[in-house]
Amino acid sequence: MGRVSESLDERHVRFIESQRLFFVATAPLDPAGHVNLSPKGFDSFRILDPRTVAYLDLTGSGIETVAHLRQNGRICLMFCAFEGPPKILRLHGRGEVVEAAEPGYDALAERFPRLEAARSVIRVRLTRVAESCGFGVPLYQYQGEREHYAQFARSLSPEKFLALKGSLNARSLDGLPGLAPAAPPPVQEAG
Repeated sequence: MGRVSESLDERHVRFIESQRLFFVATAPLDPAGHVNLSPKGFDSFRILDPRTVAYLDLTGSGIETVAHLRQNGRICLMFCAFEGPPKILRLHGRGEVVEAAEPGYDALAERFPRLEAARSVIRVRLTRVAESCGFGVPLYQYQGEREHYAQFARSLSPEKFLALKGSLNARSLDGLPGLAPAAPPPVQEAG
């Protein structure tokens, strides 16, 4: 039932563009370390070319994906059809973290809507694109984006942002380095 390729084709692009949610999975090298799986919403995913994708990484309660990518680069992104024909698409690859102060960040960030407290862009060079049936994925109907994140991000003064970054985004659950301390990015309006 499944198909595997090394890059995205037009069929994959159409499917990805119709999804409003995707999942990101990473893991540390230590077998006793914590595997991480995170849902991602908003308009935060972009296809850069048939073998490269990126997503806007928002400030949150942890830094697992960033820490794992910095340690070993392994990542898998998964899209599921919650409406329409059943399908799952997994994008395996090597990810890198591009922080706001790094070269290339501005060019990547321009591809996304301006979202409050964006902390980095995750760029992934694809090594495997795998489709499967998705027969076990239930049907759900999209009702809209939650307002909670925009309210949370607007509540962060530059000082609160630095404190959050320093306390929750400096190290992963397993003690791996996360984000470097730096000046906060400007708080932007959700678009």
